[in-house]
Amino acid sequence: MDPLGAPSQFVDVDTLPSWGSSCEDQLNASDTAADTYHEETIRSPFLYNKDINGKVVLWKGDVALLNCTAIVNTSNESLTDKNPVSESIFMLAGPDLKEDLQKLRGCRTGEAKLTKGFNLAARFIIHTVGPKYKSRYRTAAESSLYSCYRNVLQLAKEQSMSSVGFCVINSAKRGYPLDDATHIALRTVRRFLEIHGETIEKVVFAVSELEEAAYRKLLPLYFPRSLKEESRSLPFLPADIGNAEGEPVVPERQIRISEKPGAPEDNQEEEDEGLGVDLSFIGSHAFARMEGDIDKQRRLILQGQLSEAALQKQHQRNYNRWLCQARSEDLSDIASLKALYQTGVDNCGRTVMVVVGRNIPVTLIDMDKALLYFIHVMDHIAVKEYVLVYFHTLTSEYNHLDSDFLKKLYDVVDVKYKRNLKAVYFVHPTFRSKVSTWFFTTFSVSGLKDKIHHVDSLHQLFSAISPEQIDFPPFVLEYDARENGPYYTSYPPSPDL
Repeated sequence: MDPLGAPSQFVDVDTLPSWGSSCEDQLNASDTAADTYHEETIRSPFLYNKDINGKVVLWKGDVALLNCTAIVNTSNESLTDKNPVSESIFMLAGPDLKEDLQKLRGCRTGEAKLTKGFNLAARFIIHTVGPKYKSRYRTAAESSLYSCYRNVLQLAKEQSMSSVGFCVINSAKRGYPLDDATHIALRTVRRFLEIHGETIEKVVFAVSELEEAAYRKLLPLYFPRSLKEESRSLPFLPADIGNAEGEPVVPERQIRISEKPGAPEDNQEEEDEGLGVDLSFIGSHAFARMEGDIDKQRRLILQGQLSEAALQKQHQRNYNRWLCQARSEDLSDIASLKALYQTGVDNCGRTVMVVVGRNIPVTLIDMDKALLYFIHVMDHIAVKEYVLVYFHTLTSEYNHLDSDFLKKLYDVVDVKYKRNLKAVYFVHPTFRSKVSTWFFTTFSVSGLKDKIHHVDSLHQLFSAISPEQIDFPPFVLEYDARENGPYYTSYPPSPDL
């Protein structure tokens, strides 16, 4: 009650139910044999944790009304943005806030700055600036939005704040896709609470009705309320779940520069032998000393103590993320290339998949999307035995898949792809492609060399697959007729295949 006896408009965060508190017991009651479930099921990277769930609140309402240590204001770099969140905070805080903001001299995108709360119930306001979103600069936007949440939490930790009320930092005005932004918000808060949870008692996500739907959909992925919810949510996690702190992972930035370039660190040789990781010098100059993300490698390798079963579970979890992304992403631009399609069956009744090398403009397309499309098409095919026919016909250097991409594809796909792939017919190979294939199957991957068959003419291919069972690109038929003569439906079997 305020001094005049009217009910206060402010909301004490301690009176708000924590995430899942109303149904957590009910969810866990349905988990039978919880210990067995824990041991035998592939676990999410975001484990069920009742203590962390107890610190999180999802509340539909105005963040300016929260009675907590600090609330978050989303603004522009001059801290003068007019959006519903800012306007409500300014109105309730009073004119002194504007004066205080002028002393800050603005705020850069991704940074966080502190003022008093003045007439608000919250003691402080943490101001931050979310990024403007453009799809071509998606990586930069992700990193900036992560920095907003991380810097707010870090400031709260440094100032010994017990509770923080977050607005949705990615305002609609800045065009950030709500679901994408929510993933970043939730995983950043989750990782921070895992590491620094003892410093903060409550984190409130204050959302509008539209935002509430996105948060309720995605919260179970990062804050599962039971072991079963954790398991059900696992396939829906995005491919990039960030590093140990939730920061987006940018592969080309996964380098480390030694403190003393050109000189080995102390005990490096001893550590390398223990881990079995080759960290030898590449050169003597400073930039030659840049290394891969060794910390991540060490965490994954765990000094060689991971069992084969654990590695298989880890691999399956990674593949499931790729598969979920493949099912949700718009891949129509890759599909329109007609570079991968299903045709008939071979002489043994196995599904035939065709890859047309000339239709893959490697330098012009997003190869990660190409990998997603391969998984999207092949996931249900690979459950049974199948063969691949790759037409190398009339390809140029702009169509050649490099070994790094092929190795990544081979490492990502599920074990069923490798087990059920019975043959790869490499049609119209060149000398260079034969040499490249030999090196790749000898030194980069195992178990594939014996499945590769180089086919110089369609006559040879027809001894394994009837011509009626393959949909040929016209230029393949024209090239083969020109080089090898026209084919006939009656032919002797080839000893090569």
